[in-house]
Amino acid sequence: MISADLTGKTVLVTGGASGIGFATARLFAQNGAMVAINDLPGNPRLEEAVLELQQAGLAVGSAPADVGDPEAAQAMVETAAKDMGRLDYLINNAAMSGTEMPIPPHDLDALTEDFWQKLVGLNLVGPFRCTKAAAPWLKEARGAVVSTASSAAFGSPGSSMVYAATKAALVSLTKNLARGLAPEVRVNAVAPGFIRTPWTRRFGQEWEDLTVEMTALHRAGEPEDIAEVMLFLCAGAAYMTGQTVLVDGGL
Repeated sequence: MISADLTGKTVLVTGGASGIGFATARLFAQNGAMVAINDLPGNPRLEEAVLELQQAGLAVGSAPADVGDPEAAQAMVETAAKDMGRLDYLINNAAMSGTEMPIPPHDLDALTEDFWQKLVGLNLVGPFRCTKAAAPWLKEARGAVVSTASSAAFGSPGSSMVYAATKAALVSLTKNLARGLAPEVRVNAVAPGFIRTPWTRRFGQEWEDLTVEMTALHRAGEPEDIAEVMLFLCAGAAYMTGQTVLVDGGL
C-alpha cells in the first residue's frame, strides 16, 4: 500500500460509508488528512463508519446528504469545506446500480424512464454538482478531483446498460472538467473492475467466480486496491489530468 504525507490536507469523500468510499476515507485519514465522509442522511452505516475511524484516532467527520439532490449536494460541499477550513481533494464516489441483480442487455422493458433518471441524476450529474460546488475551494488549494467510473464504461459487463452509460459519460465529464478547472485543479477518474464490496456481494458468488476467472490476476479486487490509486491521483500524479485509470486486474 502506497503512502503520502497529507498532513494539513482535507478531503471530502461522497458515498464514503462503505466499500470503496470507506476504504478511501480510511487511507487518506491514515496518511494524515482530515476527512469528511458523505453518505445518505439516515444511513446508520455513516455514523458507524465515522465512529470507527474516530476511535482509531483519525480526523474524520460526517457530511450527510443525497448528492442526487442539487440543493442538498451544494450545501453539503460548502458546509464540509467550511467546517474543515479548506478543501484539497474531492472524491466523487457516490453512485447506485439501481437493481439487486444485473439487468441483461436484452431486457429493455426493465430500463424505465424513472430508472434512467435516478441513475443519471446520481451517477453523472451528482459528480458534476459536487465538483462545481467544490471548485472555488479546490482552485484556492490547487487540489484534485477523483471520480469513481467503472470498467463497464469500456464495455465490460455492468449491472445494466444504464449504469454503464452513466459511467461512460462520467469518463467524458472527467475530461471536460479537467479542461474547465485547469490549470489550478487536476481532475481524473478510476474505473474499477469487479471489486468485492457490499454492493457487488448481492450479485452472488457465481458472478464473482466468473469474473475472477476472466481476470489476468485471478482474484477479485478489494476496496483498498481502488483507494490506493485514488491516493496516487490526488497526492501524486502531478502531470495527469483528464485521465481515467482502468483498475480491473487485467479483465
